[in-house]
Amino acid sequence: MKALGFAWGIGGVLLLLLFAVYRLAPMALALENSPMNIVHWAALIFSILFMAYTEGYKGFHLGFSPRVVKRANYLRNNPQIFHTLLAPLFCMGYIYSTRKRKLISIGLTLMIIGFVLIARILPQPWRGILDAGVVVGLTIGIASIVYFTFVSMLKPEAIRTSAEVPGEL
Repeated sequence: MKALGFAWGIGGVLLLLLFAVYRLAPMALALENSPMNIVHWAALIFSILFMAYTEGYKGFHLGFSPRVVKRANYLRNNPQIFHTLLAPLFCMGYIYSTRKRKLISIGLTLMIIGFVLIARILPQPWRGILDAGVVVGLTIGIASIVYFTFVSMLKPEAIRTSAEVPGEL
């Protein structure tokens, strides 16, 4: 059960992110068929660089990814049936986490849903420009989770991020 919780937690989060990339990539790739002027190209470059840094590096690599892996390690070391069954939600901090972590996770989810709803009404090429940046950020996030997973297998104590479970802080 220990290995199952770890693998399902990380694997489930990766599947969720890969599904998002799968859904968004076609809109970004549709830019190829859209007429674009200099403003569109500048916005595309900005979107990709901005999302690579803010979403990919700052959001995922410095925060979300190490925490997901740290929580998966916690689950492996402290398995409970309920947590193992819901391991992806556990790893993302929706269950068995500090009040602050739950509020942040739920708040970020609501914010992302709001952005998705707004992005859906944007016409091309603007939607593709936005989606291209998001795909880059998510791809960096996926790579970051894989990176921290390997780090945790070699040297779990190297991940210094808190798992933010009740009573740990």
